[in-house]
Amino acid sequence: MELQTLWFILVAVLFTGFFFLEGFDFGVGILLPFIGREDQERRALINTIGPFWDGNEVWLVTAGGAMFAAFPHWYATLFSGFYPALLLMLAAIIFRGVAFEFRSKHKHPAWRNFWDWSIFVGSAVPALLWGVALANIIRGVPIDASMNYAGGFLNLLNPYALACGIASLLIFTLHGAVFLTLKTNGEIRERSMRAAKSVWLPAVALSFVFMFYTYVETDLYLHLGINPGIIPVFSVLALLSVKVLLDKNASGWAFAMTGIAIAFSSATIFMGLYPRVLVSSLNPDWSLTIQNASSSPYTLGIMSMVALIFVPLVLLYQGWSYWVFRQRVTTDSHHEY
Repeated sequence: MELQTLWFILVAVLFTGFFFLEGFDFGVGILLPFIGREDQERRALINTIGPFWDGNEVWLVTAGGAMFAAFPHWYATLFSGFYPALLLMLAAIIFRGVAFEFRSKHKHPAWRNFWDWSIFVGSAVPALLWGVALANIIRGVPIDASMNYAGGFLNLLNPYALACGIASLLIFTLHGAVFLTLKTNGEIRERSMRAAKSVWLPAVALSFVFMFYTYVETDLYLHLGINPGIIPVFSVLALLSVKVLLDKNASGWAFAMTGIAIAFSSATIFMGLYPRVLVSSLNPDWSLTIQNASSSPYTLGIMSMVALIFVPLVLLYQGWSYWVFRQRVTTDSHHEY
């Protein structure tokens, strides 16, 4: 396998892992002001993701670092063209982290209510903008022959991208609601179950709208880099099965299905995009690919050796942390993560 292809796969895996793990983080944050009706309940909801949220964000940092080192032209064009949106997204993620830390610094209800809604905003904005970003990557943005972004911020806010953004917002919310049915009990779990069932239908509907819209707005179905085969079918079936599993009180399987839907959808997008990494709407020949956007073979070789050593260690550590904090969280817990 060529090193360029290997690193494209690794970047895709890192972003997919981020969407899967940070997806339920975002979902819990979005649902926080609605499911938690009093301070103890909201504290319990935050505690469900308290040991994980900052570790989950490492996947984004690693994905961005891998993109910067392996495909510097992709990184440069993407971050210059999407700069306002990415700045807003990163500001929201940072503000969300501050809210987690500052919420418990004072007991006044107004203080905590402000930070709870800050967590909501800091979760909803990235959940929306990640869908917008992915949609624009596959739809195409104005990139000239010198790999420079030639458009403006409004180019990114097209109807197709906004539809994808709303779909990602709803799917992450569903993912978080199902996660809460695994991590809570009593009245909070019942509310989480109701929330998951309520969000499921809009999430499914917007997902189908996005798939149809992708056929109309992009060339993804006509220029498949790698035929995903039945992976998209599994993604759809997984999402459709969530409601049935929730009705049977099979929260573990329902969470697995929302995770599969997110992972397989991401895989389908990256497989269809390959070998392109950023489509040019001005001229298909000006699109960025793994060939014209990559670092030298020597750089990719050194990176591969480092990744071979450290990626398994990181996966083992994160898996261990999830195992240690696998118990359900109750309102009686006084831990503040």
